[in-house]
Amino acid sequence: MSSRRRLRATQLTVQGWQYLVLSVMGVVVLAGGITVALLLSRTDQVSGQLIENIQPARVAAYQLQGALRDQETAVRGYLITADPQFLTPYDDGRLVEQQAAADIRILEQDRPDLLEDLDAIEQASGSWRASYAEPLIAAVRSGDVTVIAEESRALGKAEFDRLRTLFDVQNDGLEKARSDGIAELEQIRSWRNGVLVAMLGAFVATMLLLAVLLRQAVLRPLNALAMSCRRIARGNFGEPIHPMGPKDIRGIALDVDEMREQIVEELEASQAATEALDVQADELRRSNAELEQFAYVASHDLQEPLRKVTSFCQLLEKRYGDQLDERGIEYIGFAVDGAKRMQVLINDLLTFSRVGRLNATETDVDLDATLDAALSNLATSVEETGAVIERPPDGLPTIKGDPTLLAMLWQNLVGNAMKFRREDEVPRIVIEYREDTEGEGQNWLFSLADNGIGIPPEFVDKVFVIFQRLHGRDAYSGTGIGLALCKKIVEHHGGTIWIDTSYTEGTRFRFTLPVATADTETPVLEGFPT
Repeated sequence: MSSRRRLRATQLTVQGWQYLVLSVMGVVVLAGGITVALLLSRTDQVSGQLIENIQPARVAAYQLQGALRDQETAVRGYLITADPQFLTPYDDGRLVEQQAAADIRILEQDRPDLLEDLDAIEQASGSWRASYAEPLIAAVRSGDVTVIAEESRALGKAEFDRLRTLFDVQNDGLEKARSDGIAELEQIRSWRNGVLVAMLGAFVATMLLLAVLLRQAVLRPLNALAMSCRRIARGNFGEPIHPMGPKDIRGIALDVDEMREQIVEELEASQAATEALDVQADELRRSNAELEQFAYVASHDLQEPLRKVTSFCQLLEKRYGDQLDERGIEYIGFAVDGAKRMQVLINDLLTFSRVGRLNATETDVDLDATLDAALSNLATSVEETGAVIERPPDGLPTIKGDPTLLAMLWQNLVGNAMKFRREDEVPRIVIEYREDTEGEGQNWLFSLADNGIGIPPEFVDKVFVIFQRLHGRDAYSGTGIGLALCKKIVEHHGGTIWIDTSYTEGTRFRFTLPVATADTETPVLEGFPT
């Protein structure tokens, strides 16, 4: 039986326990309120009876008794003086007696014991008037006072003495009724105070029970759950959580334990993945070492045979040129040109592979200085094409990066703008920048636009792939690695580069570079394309 009760108790939630305690408190308050209301109602009844019935009945009784005394005094005075004026109090007394008796009957209609006292007084008063007062008054009026007075005086005195005794009985009954009412009021007050004290005690006991219940059913399970969560947070992921307490807290504990198990599974998977990554990292380091060795071989061992091929082909042409026909000289030219292009291609590959890998530096870079270095390297092309290069009037910002790589970035972008120019048109290159307010983080947004032949929209992604060319070597020189190198340099510095397809007057490259933390805000330049 006790196990069933414990099982039912564990099915309660915190809210269920709260409702249970509040229900008990409500029952206690309701019972106490009903009891107090009944006691107050009885208090009102007793108080009303005392104030509206017993006390007015006592006053009426005193008036009744006074009226009878006035009648007795008037009869004695009339007997002595025979003056009819003394009968006036007698008649008035009878009227007052009747009215007082009627009032008492109305006031004490629910008290038969008090009405019996009134009936006895009325009977005695009637007997006194019939046997003494009325005969005496008639005798005085007839003149035979002496005989009747002597015969009835003793009887009248005895009758009125019995009335006085009945007065005392009536007064004692009314006083007892008053005392009983007061005693009942005191008893009711005692009961009321006891009920209020009991209600207060029930409140205190309920609050203590609620506090104990809150501690046992809520705080202890929550503290245990919190301690388990803290131990798990310190890394004890293998420690299980034991559900306890009300149903909802046990549900939370089960959810947390399920989350712990998922964390353990994911941690184990992450550790396995980390071990696999470590293996891959070792493999990558080995591969990088091999690439380094390949770069060394490419830069030394491959270059030397190419130089020999070129040199010996040129010697053949010089020494045996007069013995060769036109086709033989052409073949030697093809061999020399292929060797030179292979040499350029190898150098470009080495340059591309070294971006962000070898001898990489990070320092404060004045982009104006890197642009100056690039234009210095392109001075011959600028002079031959007559290119017009418009730079920001306030200068370019300073960022964190590699000055050599950033100079290569400007050199490739400006060089391409001059290379892919329109015939019979002077190249015009516009460089602008502003702060990028649309992207994530703080970045500078740069723009380099030209008036060249442009790039069709379907090739805007292809041009950034290494060795991808849109024109033949006979039309434009180069290996097709320049824009791929630009993309790698920009991404190495944490930015992105793309071609603005909305620009139709040529080609407009846009790229972002992170703002250096020490940079101050540079105002937006007017006229920057949006």
